[in-house]
Amino acid sequence: MSNTQGDFIWYELMAQDADAAQSFYSGLLGWQFADSGMPGVDYRIGSKGDSPVVGLLSLSEEMLENGAYPQWSGYISVDNVDDSLKKADDMGGKLLMDPQDVEGVGRFAFVMDPQGVTFYLMTATGDTSHSFAKYEAADGHCAWNELLSTDPAAARRFYGELFGWEKVDEMDMGDRGLYEMLRNDDYLVGAVMPKPLEAPVPLWIFYFRVPDIDAASEYITSHGGRLLLGPVEIPGGEFISQGLDPQGALFAIIGKRLTPA
Repeated sequence: MSNTQGDFIWYELMAQDADAAQSFYSGLLGWQFADSGMPGVDYRIGSKGDSPVVGLLSLSEEMLENGAYPQWSGYISVDNVDDSLKKADDMGGKLLMDPQDVEGVGRFAFVMDPQGVTFYLMTATGDTSHSFAKYEAADGHCAWNELLSTDPAAARRFYGELFGWEKVDEMDMGDRGLYEMLRNDDYLVGAVMPKPLEAPVPLWIFYFRVPDIDAASEYITSHGGRLLLGPVEIPGGEFISQGLDPQGALFAIIGKRLTPA
């Protein structure tokens, strides 16, 4: 099955210390890293088993001087990057990095939605992506994409018109507002919710699956990271934790509780 419009097809971590980031996430999520072979840049491919799932980009001094910082970003598939850029611009989005082509990989551009959330548009030419586990749970793969937005209704319109995502369900979280589930094609791609006051900026949070939520959460704190939330139970009986890795990049994990608390 090939990539389709609106799929999350890649996740990328920008890190100031790529060796330290590789060590942290290898232990947490079981990723095995290899150099991408891209000339002039330290870019590593993290795989789970036979599936490439994430990229790791080492931030150069020039990138840091221009305001880059450790963070996770998602790549969303489009049929044509340039057409999608024009559409995003017409709806109030902003181009942050001009389109680029990587031989054997595809064409991509870095953009910002009208509420200030960044993501990549990409038309991939390589193999079908399995980074996001669309249909079956898979340890070490992304399991959920969550948008914290300052204007969820406007965000739904923007992403809906750009990618074809549709709202299919909602959950009332009380004073935290509505948690609105979004579908792409025939599967749930993620959700949008109001940005909590404690979140410094609107952003995407990516949830990676672990086999044991308690062991993984303990790993985060014992290896230099910090838990911001969790583990807490979610509908369906699984648990989530949100945290910062040792370099300050925000991410989340999801999994089962193997031993009752």
